[in-house]
Amino acid sequence: MKFNSKYLPIVIGATFALGTVAGSFMNSPGNDQLLAKNYSKTKLNKLIDFINTEYVDSINTDSIVNLTVDNILSKLDPHSVYIPPSEQAEVAESMKGDFVGIGINFYMYKDSVAIIKPVENGPSAKAGLKSGDRILFAGKTKLYGRKLPSDSLFSKLKGIKGSEIELTVFRKSEQKKLKFKIKRDVIPIKSVDASLLIDNTTGYIKINRFAETTFNEFKTGLTKLKQKGIQSLVIDLRDNGGGYMEEAIAIADEFLKDKQLIVFTKSKNGTTEKTFATKAGSFETGKIYVLINENSASASEILAGAIQDNDRGTIVGRRSFGKGLVQREMDFNDGSAVRLTVARYYTPTGRSIQKPYKKGNEEYFKESESRIASGELYARDSIKVADSLKFKTPKGKIVYGGGGIVPDVFVPMEAEHGNENVAYLLQTGVVGHFVFEELDKNRNAFVGLHFNEFLAKIKTSDVYFKKFKNYIALTGLDLKLDKTKGLVNRYITAEFARQLFGETYYYDVILKEDAMIKVITSPKK
Repeated sequence: MKFNSKYLPIVIGATFALGTVAGSFMNSPGNDQLLAKNYSKTKLNKLIDFINTEYVDSINTDSIVNLTVDNILSKLDPHSVYIPPSEQAEVAESMKGDFVGIGINFYMYKDSVAIIKPVENGPSAKAGLKSGDRILFAGKTKLYGRKLPSDSLFSKLKGIKGSEIELTVFRKSEQKKLKFKIKRDVIPIKSVDASLLIDNTTGYIKINRFAETTFNEFKTGLTKLKQKGIQSLVIDLRDNGGGYMEEAIAIADEFLKDKQLIVFTKSKNGTTEKTFATKAGSFETGKIYVLINENSASASEILAGAIQDNDRGTIVGRRSFGKGLVQREMDFNDGSAVRLTVARYYTPTGRSIQKPYKKGNEEYFKESESRIASGELYARDSIKVADSLKFKTPKGKIVYGGGGIVPDVFVPMEAEHGNENVAYLLQTGVVGHFVFEELDKNRNAFVGLHFNEFLAKIKTSDVYFKKFKNYIALTGLDLKLDKTKGLVNRYITAEFARQLFGETYYYDVILKEDAMIKVITSPKK
C-alpha cells in the first residue's frame, strides 16, 4: 500500500542493517558497472567492521549506522524518512485504525492517571469506569505518585485481546476505592471525527487523517446523512496531514462519475498509473464543499484536487500544504522501516502541487510559517502562484500547480480565528485539561442535564472565560484573550460538550460560528 503523508523527520534511535552483496553475483561476467555501484555499499560495511574490531574505544555502531541512514535520506526529499522500531509500532497502529486495550481517554493530572472519558461501548465503559476516576493500580503495579510517561502507561493497559486486567480506582465523587476486572478488546482509533447535519439539507464530515479504516468510516457517515435527506455535503480536511492515498481515492470515487480521472502517478522510470472513478459513486449529484487550510496535505490534496479539477465541487479555505510525493513503506527485519518516495502524483488536469524542497528540509517545513509573514493567510492576493503553471478544468476554470491547492473561495485566518496565537493555543490539549479540571471540582453539577439545558447553563455567565484566563496566566503565557472572547468561549463550551456528551456534540458547538461553514450556509452565497 502506498503511503502519502506529511511525516516529519524522526529522531533516530534504533538498529538499521545495510544490505550486503552476494559473492556469486559479484563474480558473474559483465557486471563491472554493478560492481562499481556496489563498491560504496561494501565500503560502508567494511568501515563499520573496522570500527567494531579495531577502534580504540567501545562504540555503539548501531547508532552510527542510524545517523548514516538519516543523513542519506535527508539528501533525497523531506518525506523519505526512516522509522526506528520504537516508533514504527505506534505509527503502524495509528494507521491501522485500532489497537487492543481497555478503552479510555486519559492524561496524567498532577501525579495520577485521570480518566477523561471511557470509550463508548468499550471494555472500561462496560465494566463501569467513569469520567474523573483515577487509576491507582493496574494489577499490582502502582500508577499514582510516579509521573509515568504515556508510553509506559500504555504498555500497562494494552495487551492481548481477551486478556484480563484488574484496576484499582479511586472515585472522587464517591470518595471510594473500587476494583474492576476488565477484558481487553479491540479499540477503534477513529479517523472520521464526526458526521452530522449543519442545517436541514447540509451534511458535514470531519476527517482527521487517511488510515486503513477511513473510507469505511466515511461511507457509514455518508449513508446516515443521505438517509436524513442531505442535498449538500461539507468534507472538512483542515489540519489533515494525509495518509493512505487509496482511502482518499475511494472517497473521491463516491462523488465522481464513471471513468472520470481521480489522480495519476509517475515513477522514476516514467511509468504512469492512472486511477479513474467507477460506477460505484453514491453521491454523484449533490453539492460538494471541501474545507482546506495550510496544514491540509498529501492525501487531503488528492481528494481536494480531484473535486476541483473535475468541476465537481467548491474548495473553501486557504492554500494547502503542497505535498505531491508518494511514499512506499519498506520494512526491515529489526522492526524498523523506511518510507521512500517512489513517485509523484498529479491532479486530473495534470498539475503537480508539490512545493519546492531544494533548499533543504528545514526551509521546506518552515515555508508554511512564512505564509504568515507574507500575508498569504490574510489576503488571497498575497498567494504567490506561477503563471507558467496554469491549468484549465473541463469547464474552463483556471487552477494552479507548483505548491498546494489554491481554494476557489478564500477564507482568511483572521476571519476564522481573529488571532493566530490564541487559535493555536485553543487547538492544543490545554482547553481539554482545563475543562477536565473544572468538571472534576463538581461533576455532579452537570449530571442529568440534556444538551440544550447544558448550553443554557454554560452560557449564562462568563465564569469559565475568567477562570480560563487565570489558568493560562498561571502557565506563564502572556496572551490577551479579551479581544477573542467569543472564540475562547466557543472552544471552552465545545470541550465541555465533548467530555460530557461526546465528539459529535463538540462539533455541533464549534461549527456554529465557523467562518468557513458560514461561507457555505450564508444566504448570500
